[in-house]
Amino acid sequence: MQSVVRRRRAVAAAGAVSAGLLVLSACDKPSPMSTITVGSSSVSSEATCYHEGDALPAEERSGCLKGEDIKSISVDPDETVRFGVDPKIADKGWTILMNGQPLTDSSTKTYRTIPGSVFFNAQYGAQGNSTLVSIMGGEQQAPTGLWNFRLKKDA
Repeated sequence: MQSVVRRRRAVAAAGAVSAGLLVLSACDKPSPMSTITVGSSSVSSEATCYHEGDALPAEERSGCLKGEDIKSISVDPDETVRFGVDPKIADKGWTILMNGQPLTDSSTKTYRTIPGSVFFNAQYGAQGNSTLVSIMGGEQQAPTGLWNFRLKKDA
């Protein structure tokens, strides 16, 4: 009798595990990550807008540069800001945007650096002590994703 009970428990446990895996496989995959590092601080984020690597619809793009849950990091203008992207982003090329305008040319590297002072310099379109910086995956005419960060001047 005990072997029948054990067998039923084993079958029930295997069924529960299988059901859990089925539920997890139905979830959306997370988008590739991008990271900004300043000194010893860093912040990472999934994409604000991402369609599994396909081009974002034109009507969606301007909304992608807005968001209420944008991660932020403090930047001393004398520090270097380091940008890192997942190889999935780098393979298709990526550009750094500042307040929605291209700041860099497209790159296929996974890592780039920019002086912190650039993000608070009016010559580059900065306004005040806070700047929206975006990583745009893909080409400017057909971006595949946008990752947004807020850089706050560390006075």
